[in-house]
Amino acid sequence: MAADFLQLDVRQAPAGQLSQWLATRLRDAIADGRLPVGVRLPASRVLAAELGVSRGVVTEAYRRLGEDGHVAGRGRAGTVVVAAPVGVTTAPGPATAAPATSTNAAAAPTTTPAGATAAPGQRRYEFPGAGELFVPGEPGPGVYDALRAAPARIDLSPGLPDLASFPRAAWLRAERAVLASLPASALGYGDPRGTPELRRAVADWLARNRGVRADPAELLIVSGTAQALGLVARVLRADGVTELAVEDPGSLGARQHLRAGGLATPPVPVDAEGVRVDALDATGARAVLVTPAHQFPMGVVLGGERRRALMRWAAERDGLVVEDDYDAEHRYDRPPVPALRAMLPDRVIYAGSVSKLLAPALRIGWVLAPPKYRDALVDAKRFMDLGSAALPQLVLARLMGTGALERHLRLLRGRHRQRRDAMIAAIGRHLPGAVVHGAAAGLHLTVTFPPRGGGPGAAPGPGTAPGPAHPESGPLDTRLAAAALARGVKTHPLSWHAQLPCPPGLVMGYAAGGPGTVADGVRIIGGAIGRPPGGR
Repeated sequence: MAADFLQLDVRQAPAGQLSQWLATRLRDAIADGRLPVGVRLPASRVLAAELGVSRGVVTEAYRRLGEDGHVAGRGRAGTVVVAAPVGVTTAPGPATAAPATSTNAAAAPTTTPAGATAAPGQRRYEFPGAGELFVPGEPGPGVYDALRAAPARIDLSPGLPDLASFPRAAWLRAERAVLASLPASALGYGDPRGTPELRRAVADWLARNRGVRADPAELLIVSGTAQALGLVARVLRADGVTELAVEDPGSLGARQHLRAGGLATPPVPVDAEGVRVDALDATGARAVLVTPAHQFPMGVVLGGERRRALMRWAAERDGLVVEDDYDAEHRYDRPPVPALRAMLPDRVIYAGSVSKLLAPALRIGWVLAPPKYRDALVDAKRFMDLGSAALPQLVLARLMGTGALERHLRLLRGRHRQRRDAMIAAIGRHLPGAVVHGAAAGLHLTVTFPPRGGGPGAAPGPGTAPGPAHPESGPLDTRLAAAALARGVKTHPLSWHAQLPCPPGLVMGYAAGGPGTVADGVRIIGGAIGRPPGGR
């Protein structure tokens, strides 16, 4: 049966997927403005009768939309749309299709002034700073700000945690307890290393969860890993170090912070075992930044033999390892991996934060440095900001000490596993032939697309619906990311994070949305590519 509401026709629904089909149609209508913010959806009983389905089908679809944050129940007022993209406009005038080539998607999208692509007649997004996004070459320093400002219905940006799961009630209880017993003197200027309470709590946390033994006096509390990298760059420059080698592919943001601190960032290739120590040695660099627990963005774990090789390099070359313990807590299908700092403390500067575990807005992280650099890092922190804000430190220390943070982590692992599984399943349906990397841990997946031509799962040839081309014919993952953004989905092209040639790919986060939202985002990305032969 069909309904006048949105011209829904239940005959279009795949067998056994009525609720998912209905939820997807409603999301599309919210995204394109047919269901604006504030409008009330039909009563579930009424819509079910019009469609000729059980009421449970409609209530399940509404539940999924509520989980994704698109609608909310308002009691007698019914179910109301509460979220929609900001700044969506219709591209003026008739669009002219670009000629189909081996580098275009099957729909031959047209380029918009924002550097994104939109099919003829499709809505597109306009936003400040769009000119910095998805252009050839390495992005500029404002690219993350521009991408965050870009409106989108679904945000699959890597590194974005589940902000809706922030433990507000536990945080509020801890904050009240802290304030109730806080002496007035604690509100003055404090130790630039951070509050003693948080340094003790972090030392205990690292011993329990990362196998790292540290004296609280050795820890430096910083404003997230970003500030840690800036301080490290300043201290290394003062010590005569001019280069800090980085993994490749490796975090664009980390590179930008290090370069802003005056360091060059020679690339070192990453393979299935992690950073290649032979290639590191060939760079001549005295220091290297690594993400050994869950390499960003490829998701590999630094293997045992490679760890030993890195430690030998540090000892023989008088080298320094900067360890960003990225995503170490977020693991699903593998045992915990000990931190490098636990193996060779005198050669490792260790950095961690709660940005992915709680929220980036807290701006709380820590650095554990060898004695050679410890005082210099404290001085750099002192002269930068006199120390991080004390109240959030004290609240976090209480959460750590009472076990609330570990309970929160256990809750997140279950949710993240469901969302990861939803993304993997959606990739299989909508991006057939794509290779998934880094599924065992973390908050994101990287997918790479095969080169054109032979081999199982290779992208289709000319005249079919092509996937992104291999770098030899031009890196097109930026175009794919732009096409996805034009359709309301944010993601990162893999080429953003690479200095060396790499296969085209996308880096997609799954932590910030429910399973339905994650799957819908992958579906939209699949539509931006075009469906290869044999796709489901």
